[in-house]
Amino acid sequence: MEAKGKKILIADDEPDILEIIGYNLQLEGYEVQTAKDGTEALMKAKLVKPDLIILDVMMPNKNGMEVCRILRTQPSFYDTLIMFLTALNDDLSHVKGLEYGADDYITKPVSPKVLVTKVNSLFRRFSKSGESQAIEIGDLKIDPEQFIVIYQGKSINLAKKEFELLYLLASRPGRVFLRNEILSQIWGADVIVGDRTIDVHIRKIRQKLGVDCITTVKGVGYKFEL
Repeated sequence: MEAKGKKILIADDEPDILEIIGYNLQLEGYEVQTAKDGTEALMKAKLVKPDLIILDVMMPNKNGMEVCRILRTQPSFYDTLIMFLTALNDDLSHVKGLEYGADDYITKPVSPKVLVTKVNSLFRRFSKSGESQAIEIGDLKIDPEQFIVIYQGKSINLAKKEFELLYLLASRPGRVFLRNEILSQIWGADVIVGDRTIDVHIRKIRQKLGVDCITTVKGVGYKFEL
């Protein structure tokens, strides 16, 4: 089963929601842990090391966005999938959630069937198999095995770090990557480089592709949009 071995942490201050969501995800084969507030969510996340964390935005003792922001600053949670549960059904709230590093969101009231479908979809999209797969978005193709980038039929010559940076951002379109995330994943935690390094590489990527596909989120990080 697709869900076998996958661990999910659900954090919400409403016991009924924890019970309903947890029950339906367990039926699907997932291992489920719960937390009743943001503080407990942080503690359990460090203990359990879940594959996916579902965070209620409006819970006490650190809301979901605060928890997400804190987790995304820690290298061990860079690849952890995060989904927001929110009663705020407006585009601004959803965009803000993605800027904090979430991979998806679902609005309340929660439909268990819709949530399970979204969870399954997330795991399919962001498989942690460790295999680097080719990415195709519109006219852009990025193939890590052949180390080639093709845009609108033309081969684009990128330096190694430029290629790795583009691949990282394009692997999760719309998701904002924090600066320290990018530095750690592309240059490594032990390599000291400045924020200007990222800016220079992104400028070169934009120039070589001839399209502004990387958006700067001021004071936060960068996201891929084509």
